[in-house]
Amino acid sequence: MTAPIGTEALRRIAALYAIEAEIRGKPPDIRRAARQARSKPLVEELFRWFEARLAPLPGRAPTAEKIRYPLNYREGLERFLDNGRLDIDTNVVERAIRPVCLSRKNALFASGDDGGARWTCIASLVETCKMNGIDPQRYFTDVLTRLVNGWQQSRLDELMPWHWAPAKNA
Repeated sequence: MTAPIGTEALRRIAALYAIEAEIRGKPPDIRRAARQARSKPLVEELFRWFEARLAPLPGRAPTAEKIRYPLNYREGLERFLDNGRLDIDTNVVERAIRPVCLSRKNALFASGDDGGARWTCIASLVETCKMNGIDPQRYFTDVLTRLVNGWQQSRLDELMPWHWAPAKNA
């Protein structure tokens, strides 16, 4: 983006992040209400502003390409406005999966041709454990023991990291 357009876009986006900083950690219904009252008008104006800046630009101009990106993904970018459980961005998730991304080359050699798929499942569970404050080694030990001992398939949801509680004798 050219400097004036980029600077103004960042100023508008910073206003949204300022609202998020104020409501961070509050219950989802309060976050949603604040977003509806304060963020939604800013987001609507931001997209109108993008459209107005795009109109006079040549189609292949670098600034036009950068402005088209949020316009093309508008629905996804606005999703946080209607759901107080969502964050404005995916930074938390991206930080959590960074170690997984760094080790993906090693996964190609795990367990033959389908090693990458298997590693992805395991790595995803490990990171989900961490996000839920669970020691992954303790979790896997307990869950695998329960499965080997005949855990009912109809109760598998209870073993997901966000529902899991260690066995009494673990």
